[in-house]
Amino acid sequence: MAQLMLGKDTAAAVKADLDCEIEELKARGITPRLDIIKVGDKPEDKAYENGARKRFEKLGLDLEVTELPEDVTEDEFEKKLADANDDPLVHGILVFRPLPEQLDADRIARLTVPEKDVDCFDPVNIAKVLTGESSESGFAPCTAEAAIEIGERNGIDFDGMKVTIIGRSMVVGRPLAMMLLQKNATVTVCHSHTADLKESCKDADVIISAAGCAGLVTADMVKDGACVIDIGINVTEDGKLTGDVDFDAVSEKAALITPVPGGVGGVTTSILARHVVTAAQRLAK
Repeated sequence: MAQLMLGKDTAAAVKADLDCEIEELKARGITPRLDIIKVGDKPEDKAYENGARKRFEKLGLDLEVTELPEDVTEDEFEKKLADANDDPLVHGILVFRPLPEQLDADRIARLTVPEKDVDCFDPVNIAKVLTGESSESGFAPCTAEAAIEIGERNGIDFDGMKVTIIGRSMVVGRPLAMMLLQKNATVTVCHSHTADLKESCKDADVIISAAGCAGLVTADMVKDGACVIDIGINVTEDGKLTGDVDFDAVSEKAALITPVPGGVGGVTTSILARHVVTAAQRLAK
């Protein structure tokens, strides 16, 4: 039976690391602050917002949310973004995506100040992930970083490991592949056009699924003793959350596995908080 990699344990470890840094900033009169800008009030956005609020309250950080109407114009959105960009009390900016069709997401990404872009939306931070500079001067996507964090906190050394990632989005799959290459993993990226997904997974030391497809990863795709990190979030017909992995069956073969809920999702807001603290430290210089 696999050992569970619980998000609460990793989140507690991240909090312990951050507490002293936050105290030092507050001693200098700086309280790290995140501004969330969202359009409408989608259930998935609300869930993330609530999780972030709880995490920031525990850490003593500030969080402000601007909710714009579904029919918001480009000019109106850009004005709110400019306000956050220019406000010296705002250290991190998070734009909830996807944005509605009337907004130019590429333009909005380019208008976000890179130093405050704590979830890797703008092209500057994306480029730094590709070149391996995000840990020094940029920010990687929070969910991708959370997947690595929960693995490493549970004793996984990615150096030399075969890692199969399912999903190629710019939010998780692609940047995660680049981040793991920096850790000297051998990475395979699978997607909806992969001819034989099972073949691509069954020799992997680590499988990371971010496809958003319930039950996608089955036991016959996982070798004995593998590590399985499930980033997928799906809602079943009876309203329950589930991941991409057939948890009960796969946990009988894997050595380590993340549950859904209770796994990577709980770490993502901790990484978001860490990025905001880091942004405050850099901006203070």
